[in-house]
Amino acid sequence: MIAEEKPDGLILDMDGTLWDNVDTYAKAWTEGFKKCGENNTISREDIIGLMGKEARVMLNTLIPEWTDEMHDTLFEAVIDSYQELVPTMKPVIYEGVIEGMERLAKDYKLFLLSNCEKDGLVNFMNHTKTNHLIIDYMEHGMNLKPKHHNMQLLIDKHDLKSPVYVGDTDSDSVESAKAGVPFVFMTYGFGNTENYSLKFDTFNDLTEYYVNLANKN
Repeated sequence: MIAEEKPDGLILDMDGTLWDNVDTYAKAWTEGFKKCGENNTISREDIIGLMGKEARVMLNTLIPEWTDEMHDTLFEAVIDSYQELVPTMKPVIYEGVIEGMERLAKDYKLFLLSNCEKDGLVNFMNHTKTNHLIIDYMEHGMNLKPKHHNMQLLIDKHDLKSPVYVGDTDSDSVESAKAGVPFVFMTYGFGNTENYSLKFDTFNDLTEYYVNLANKN
């Protein structure tokens, strides 16, 4: 358990933490394969264990026999397919997320950090209408750098002294540790870990904890 001191920034993961959009991602991967002349059907079960991973890791896991050039072509097709699906996608936004973000933004600087493609977080903000609540964001597709690197970019840019990272997988925990940032684990997401500073079973629980913490400080 970390000391009950108010952090100066909450850096939030997206997939498995704020919403579940895996069904849309699976469709995008399937359509991406079609655009590359392949008839590979990707299911939710195929990729849910890969949520939060960098694109190259996902590609090497799904089609290890392909070359990097073939991977790049496929992933571009997947991104194009996802953008086509954005207007009609129906992600599951976890209970309490939007209301919680609105409450938290009154006391904390909120940031988004994900290993998603470029504009993936923009799509999230547009869909949930939370753009006004977010100070800044970083995504893997912006520079193809690992999460701990992009976490540090946010920290340096905004001169954060005591942020926390809120995520749902062991890889989130590992990346937080690399950046020297306490990790807050959301147990309802896509992964599991024993390495965390705090954990919550619902987003409402997280919101209540940090709102109460702000009132104490």
